[in-house]
Amino acid sequence: MSDEPLTQTTTTKPTPTTTATSSPVPRQAGAMGSASAPEGGQEATVPGRKAAVWLPRLLILGLVLAALNLRPAITSLGALLEEVRDGLHMSGSVAGVLTSVPPLCFAVFGITAPRLARRFGPAAVVFAGMAAIALGLAVRPFTGGTAAFLAASALALMGIALSNVLMPVIVKRYFPDRVGSMTGLYSMALALGTSLAAAATVPMTDALGGSWRTGLGVWAALAALAALAWLPLVRDRGRSAATAEGAGERQAEGTAGGTAERGAAAGGSAGAPTVRITRSRTAWALGVFFGLQATGAYITMGWMPQIFRDAGVSAGTAGVLLAVTMVMGVPLAFVIPRLAGRMKNQGPIVVALCLCGLGGYAGLFFAPAGGAWLWAVLLGVSNCSFPLALTMIGMRSRTGGGVVRLSAFAQSVGYLISIPGPTLVGALYQHSGGWDVPLALMAGLMVPQMAVGILAGRDRTIEDEI
Repeated sequence: MSDEPLTQTTTTKPTPTTTATSSPVPRQAGAMGSASAPEGGQEATVPGRKAAVWLPRLLILGLVLAALNLRPAITSLGALLEEVRDGLHMSGSVAGVLTSVPPLCFAVFGITAPRLARRFGPAAVVFAGMAAIALGLAVRPFTGGTAAFLAASALALMGIALSNVLMPVIVKRYFPDRVGSMTGLYSMALALGTSLAAAATVPMTDALGGSWRTGLGVWAALAALAALAWLPLVRDRGRSAATAEGAGERQAEGTAGGTAERGAAAGGSAGAPTVRITRSRTAWALGVFFGLQATGAYITMGWMPQIFRDAGVSAGTAGVLLAVTMVMGVPLAFVIPRLAGRMKNQGPIVVALCLCGLGGYAGLFFAPAGGAWLWAVLLGVSNCSFPLALTMIGMRSRTGGGVVRLSAFAQSVGYLISIPGPTLVGALYQHSGGWDVPLALMAGLMVPQMAVGILAGRDRTIEDEI
């Protein structure tokens, strides 16, 4: 793969005063950019030449498997939402709350990812996240009531939240010269997992006896497979590697020793970066853009099958239509990050994606069944604002430490913004008796999304602003 111009991080050969060990392993050019690219200019060594060979390959496999698990917990539920509502005796408003649980969990748990990564290492945190997804998805379908169902869902979504934040961090750290390519790879895998769950959940449910509980539970196996792939990465890194990386990350972040609010609890490293990043207009623009695109995405994943079913489309076809929307991200999630990485300003891409969203919502408003396949395609293109946002996160900071902060900030702020969307749509649907008002709301949100996306796409970094 060719080098991506978006990466501004540079690596230097270690000197005797900065080398982590007395006999560092030579770096393998092209294998994974910088096999253990540190923040703050230090170079963490890989324990042995053998590890340096298999580690990049295992990291790529782990990234792909982790990305495959970042949405099935949501889209599999969307495909069977009507059956789950009937089985758990939910009202439309309660179902709306259920569709708002993902962004709530992403906002609450995602903000903890940088601190956990500094303490335990990103690989260990992603492994724990995959294990949490597997456990939550295995337990969720067989709970006895709505509260327990929500609790098990929250466990799985906690694992997704941690992995969401750390994917850009891992890419920036291990593949600093291929940020666009690797972001595109795991974004493509994410879209594939999303569409696969949407399309296959209903047929698998029918094949396994027709119980929605079994149809939801089978996705735990995919998460368990991903956890197994990350287990060797945890063992390879070890406590010393995690400590070295945490030190490099804190150095890159410019750790301040005397923060007023959280210095005692976090050694001065957590509070200061948070205070500084809030002064960046680009960080806020990215957070709002992320939030508005997430609002549209979770409304689509949670409610689009119901929109089609209410228009007379069968349950199986409605699930396939959702899968079409999600599968559009498979090729585009690989193309858009690479294209964005070659552009100084990503505003034109933002405008094109938002116009597709406006067209899709207009189609659902006027002829939901008549042009169903076209509307599904247009909304699928619009949903590719997600990989674009991830790419811009990697481009709007010069260092890995900056990406850690920006990823956590933008995603947490964004998911907080997106929380009311699915609940509001459910309430409007129940009280208005149809989809006209909710669809008008969804289309209206595209306008501010376009505006803040243009601001976030400007050629600048958060370090320049703060």
